[in-house]
Amino acid sequence: MTGYAPTHQHHHAHTPAHTPAHTPAHAHHHGQDAEFDWDALAGHLEREAELQAPAVTGAARWLGGLLDGTPVHRVLDVGSGPGVIAGLLADAFPAAEVVAVDRSAALLERARTRSAGRVGTHRADLPEDFGTLGRADLVWSGNAIHHLGDQQAALTALAATLRPGGLLAVAERGLPARYLPRDLGLGRPGLQARLDAAHEDSFTAMRESVPGTVAVVEDWPAMLAAAGLVPAGTRTFLVDRPAPLDTPARAFLHAQLARRRDQLAGLLDDTDRAALDALLDRDAPTGILSRPDAFYLTALTVHTARAAGGRG
Repeated sequence: MTGYAPTHQHHHAHTPAHTPAHTPAHAHHHGQDAEFDWDALAGHLEREAELQAPAVTGAARWLGGLLDGTPVHRVLDVGSGPGVIAGLLADAFPAAEVVAVDRSAALLERARTRSAGRVGTHRADLPEDFGTLGRADLVWSGNAIHHLGDQQAALTALAATLRPGGLLAVAERGLPARYLPRDLGLGRPGLQARLDAAHEDSFTAMRESVPGTVAVVEDWPAMLAAAGLVPAGTRTFLVDRPAPLDTPARAFLHAQLARRRDQLAGLLDDTDRAALDALLDRDAPTGILSRPDAFYLTALTVHTARAAGGRG
């Protein structure tokens, strides 16, 4: 998840380098608030990225296959948030220097602590600091680009950091998480779908509020091609955690629903707000911390493109 949310909240530079991530992993929470405190969200971002770690690990393995024959000496995680994904990239590319890039000094400090020295850090406030990132053989950006006003310009700037034959991997959109039954015995069936619809409206408002925002058809392979790269494929990786969930996953969902309650209250009717309040009740058997039917299912979509030169 990320820490680059200049005027709203999502999920890391994962804050755009902190997305959402910040994320992939990383956690995405969009609101229409003014300034968003990514540092306060660090624990939530970490839990979300840890939930999604199997998908990120699968994606990193796939990227390694795409890079076969291209030496990987330096990897950037742009929008790294607290560094969970950067650590997974360090596991996947043990011979490379892996650098977490974010605007938040506090999140980068967490990344250093988490990695025990395996991950370097670089503070950058994007888009102004794109030129400070240095060159890399692999650039990962998870749920961070959408925090920047001109998404096409951001991709073009990231493309410019690639060494010949290098790969840019952008994790954006995918599928929203599902974690509630359609009929959960509280209010009207279909609460999750209505939360998703309200969140889409909130996301649109967030994009419109970003300084310098530029409307673009979000065809990520076409945008990568427009950045001067050669699209190398798109794949989606599933995160499937069936019921019953363990305590850390439930704690994440409780925090996620609390954020949804705060951000989307004005877009929901009284019945749905009451259902959210019941799900957030820490002592009720119907609350998310206790109910046996809570699960976690989502999909991470990664778009890739290669710089000219090198092998592959």
